[in-house]
Amino acid sequence: MRKKNFFLLLAALLISAFLLSGCGSGNVQKRQNASEKITVTDMVGRKVSVTLPVERVVAIGPGALRLYCYVNGASKVAGVEQLEKDNPIGRPYILANPSLADLPVIGPGGPNNAPDPEKILAVKPDVIFSMYTSDKASVDALQEKTGIPVVALSYGKVSTFDPDVYASLKLIGKIMGRDDRAEELVAYMEKCRQDLNGRTKDIPENEKPSVYIGALGARGTHEIESTQGKYSLFEAINARNVVDETGKTGSIMIDKEKLIQWDPDIIFIDRGGYAMVQQDYQKNPEFYGALSAVKKGKVYAQLPYNYYHTNIDTAMADAYYLGKVIYPEQFKDVAPEEKADEIYQILLGKPLYAQMAKDFGGFGKLTLP
Repeated sequence: MRKKNFFLLLAALLISAFLLSGCGSGNVQKRQNASEKITVTDMVGRKVSVTLPVERVVAIGPGALRLYCYVNGASKVAGVEQLEKDNPIGRPYILANPSLADLPVIGPGGPNNAPDPEKILAVKPDVIFSMYTSDKASVDALQEKTGIPVVALSYGKVSTFDPDVYASLKLIGKIMGRDDRAEELVAYMEKCRQDLNGRTKDIPENEKPSVYIGALGARGTHEIESTQGKYSLFEAINARNVVDETGKTGSIMIDKEKLIQWDPDIIFIDRGGYAMVQQDYQKNPEFYGALSAVKKGKVYAQLPYNYYHTNIDTAMADAYYLGKVIYPEQFKDVAPEEKADEIYQILLGKPLYAQMAKDFGGFGKLTLP
């Protein structure tokens, strides 16, 4: 009996030891799986290996931090460029995340400056999201200098509703474990794009008023001559842009006499350049007085959205306002201020229209001077 009890006790001890050792190896396995390496293809076609989970991030170059904030707010950002700290006005992603201004400086920022590897290394990021992506070689060079994975992002050709933006958001989401959030953002942006197009695509050309946008920002503020051919927001609402007659795409400076020849039915002025337009009016009242839109009170404001690349949130809000002015019947259910806050809320987590209107003046008619 005593021998039988001894063997039973020994068997129990062996089973316990086996179970404990199994649990222990499971814990080890879990700890090993906590760190995972993935390989992604960035927006310049580079294969980049990133170790997950990522706990510290920097986003450098025009617009990189904005895209990151859409996906993950200020969470895990280890440092920011000096440009991001200088003035938050006109950049809703900074207004929504004021704590970013308290972070260490990782370089000067700006389109004409290079990244600062030493300052980036000082904040010990696990990954660098970069918009300094003129060529693969420069991205590779930064990765070699820092030893940190550098993931190139892109705004594409038009920024607002651009497939490259969608892909960049998904890339950030994959690396940060926020795939669902990235998909939510892309779905909402695409829903807005389809909504704008659906409201306007079937309007006959001869029933559309002719339109012009002036004082657009392009590396600084400008007067009424600063405009764009194939202007992305006009394209989004199928507007009849008089500038498209030139056959040019993107930012251009037109001759004032050309604007008089076109004599558009409606003129929009970017709020960022409105003060310069007012000053120009004082010098050239005859020019403005010759424009039908000025004489008939059909000059309207849009919020400026070009601050360190495109503030996609503000651009989307502008598109709805432009649509409301150009096609009042098709947009009769849209309250532009409310739509703007919906967009800011979904992209950045806060309704920011009131602050933007306070800083620049909001949507509405403009008087000249």
